[in-house]
Amino acid sequence: MQKKFITNLGLLLLLNFLIKPFWLFGIDRTVQNIVSAQEYGTYFTLFNFSILFNIVLDLGITNFNNRNISQNQQLLSKYFSGIVVFKLLLAIVYLAITYVVGYFAGYSSERFYMLLFLSINQFLISFIQYLRSNVAGLQLFALNSFLSVLDKSILIIFCSILLWGNLFDAKFQLIQFVYAQTFAYLLTTIIVFGIVFSKTKSFKFKINKAFSLLILKQTYPYAVLVLAMTFYYRIDAVMLDNMLEDGEAQAAIYAQGYRLMDAATQVGVLFATLLLPMFANMIKNKQKVVGLVKLSFSLIFVPSIIVGVACFSFANEITSALYKGSEDASQVLGILMFCFVAIAITYIFGTLLTANGSLKTLNQLAIGGMILNVALNFILIPHYKAEGSAVASLITQVIIVLLQISIAKKIFNFSINYKFIVTVVLYVALLIGIVNGIKMSNATFLTQLGLFVLMAGVLSLLMRIVNFKKMSHFFAKQPN
Repeated sequence: MQKKFITNLGLLLLLNFLIKPFWLFGIDRTVQNIVSAQEYGTYFTLFNFSILFNIVLDLGITNFNNRNISQNQQLLSKYFSGIVVFKLLLAIVYLAITYVVGYFAGYSSERFYMLLFLSINQFLISFIQYLRSNVAGLQLFALNSFLSVLDKSILIIFCSILLWGNLFDAKFQLIQFVYAQTFAYLLTTIIVFGIVFSKTKSFKFKINKAFSLLILKQTYPYAVLVLAMTFYYRIDAVMLDNMLEDGEAQAAIYAQGYRLMDAATQVGVLFATLLLPMFANMIKNKQKVVGLVKLSFSLIFVPSIIVGVACFSFANEITSALYKGSEDASQVLGILMFCFVAIAITYIFGTLLTANGSLKTLNQLAIGGMILNVALNFILIPHYKAEGSAVASLITQVIIVLLQISIAKKIFNFSINYKFIVTVVLYVALLIGIVNGIKMSNATFLTQLGLFVLMAGVLSLLMRIVNFKKMSHFFAKQPN
């Protein structure tokens, strides 16, 4: 089982590395460079706004379903009908909340039109994730890996035709980009629905009130957690747009820095999917988790700090290579990529606390983080604009992860490994020294960047921050 799990994780990572970076930097970046800063700023603001309440579309159903179908595959036919209808009802509630809040935010009819399709896209994404939870629950891991990139693969084809196919004489419009997303997600939904439907014995379009109430009762703590976290991850662009006269342009600048951070955090999401069941199993069997915590911290911290230092040090070069008129975005990128380091560590300790069932504590942290982030944005945005919003995110994420580490230490009685801490601090200091030394050379940007990454990776092995020998021993001891 362990070999099967690792093999399918490798397939999942491979497919996501092949498809999603091309979507972010080949398609999404190209669209931003083609349209005006104001247009893309509006899109980015509305996109983030549509995400704020998307937990209403799920309420923890996907995790609930994944867990139950995995344990009892015969429940698929019983659950499928009730959940599909329930999610359609949740979509109506989600649209109502989104539009009411948008009305009070003073959105124009043009913005409401784009928001309608972006909201539909959020529903389709949520529905696809639910459908895939059935595929994963049936232990069809390889199929689920391919389905994880199906929507983006279709979207890349649609957008490539729009951007480079030269099929239309009219100038490319941003709303076409939104339409392409809707069609791609809809087609993916039909395909995945057909796969799941073929595995069920029956399907009845009806409302199961008792079942719906059961789901709400079991998943509301998770829903509160995701809602609060979504706000302090996504509220920045919305606040920039509403608080500044040039809010659309500032949101576009923020988007340029945010895109790379968003791409990097997807690795953490996949990482957490591996850790959650392992942590949960070890806690259930009263095994010590300190070894896995240290191992996983090392594996995610090293690449995240390398990326963070590289993006901060080469921010001008990176943004100039990716975007037009990117001078202001370089500062935002440098700050947000250090924010990514804190987020990466959160995927370790937040996942550990989730596996332990500490949802009340996580909810308190998330709500506190949301309040802190909004307050900091109110203070910093008027003076520092997009850069101030990035600083607000960095402060929030650092405080949250430090509190998570402190709480995990207390719950699991971790001892402080001073030697490891000193090694990590020394490693970071050496990285800063190395990158500054490399930047003094006359080599090209790509040569300097490649040399830094190579030296940073070798240094992590020499200092034994990443220890592949211990990692192989750990996996060898895991039960099949």
